[in-house]
Amino acid sequence: MSLRIAEIFGPTIQGEGALIGEPTVFIRAGGCDYRCAWCDTLHAVDSAYRHEWAEMTPAAVWQRVRALSGGKPLTVSISGGNPAIQDFSEVIALGQAEGYRFACETQGSVARPWFAALDTLVLSPKPPSSGETPDWAAFRACLSEAAGGPRVVLKIVVFDEADYDWAKEVAGQFPDLPPFLQPGNPETDPGQPVDLQAAAGRLEWLVGRATADKWFDVRILPQLHVLIWGNRRGV
Repeated sequence: MSLRIAEIFGPTIQGEGALIGEPTVFIRAGGCDYRCAWCDTLHAVDSAYRHEWAEMTPAAVWQRVRALSGGKPLTVSISGGNPAIQDFSEVIALGQAEGYRFACETQGSVARPWFAALDTLVLSPKPPSSGETPDWAAFRACLSEAAGGPRVVLKIVVFDEADYDWAKEVAGQFPDLPPFLQPGNPETDPGQPVDLQAAAGRLEWLVGRATADKWFDVRILPQLHVLIWGNRRGV
């Protein structure tokens, strides 16, 4: 069995969501069943970049992660693209045997049995601004596969009022999932500098919006890696 891998990098910090700030090595899978309008990882999504992806066995993937971390256990984040398209069960088993922790972020469009082996599952359905329509039956199937296993959280990117209203509605439909929101980043070109003042403004708007609604069980966070490194890959 081989896996399509866009990149493996770190150790760095997790830049967003429930594990923000946590030392992490990232495995970014190649391939996705979505094409979000504002995707910031097209190099791991679009088949035009397929020539850059590596075909690696689970053992080779694990050897690379282990080398990057110096054999010292930490969190390994499996992302993409959509990593649920592929089978990462063997990579997880190899790492957990050595004391590593595993997180995975996916939009919830493909359910996998290996979700149950994770320590953290981040389900990130895409809002209206993405141009995609979530499959809620598949989303619930992801919850079923993870039942009794990892901590499962909800993470939604918000670009505008319609996204915010949608996020609040989705969080209400899944009250058992702790909700995390982050303002969207429209500056996705790796060579384009990030306007930090504009980013702060988007964050301030989102905080004010939730506070005005007295939505107090949500956590609103920035994309910390964007604030530090901009849109550079591999950090």
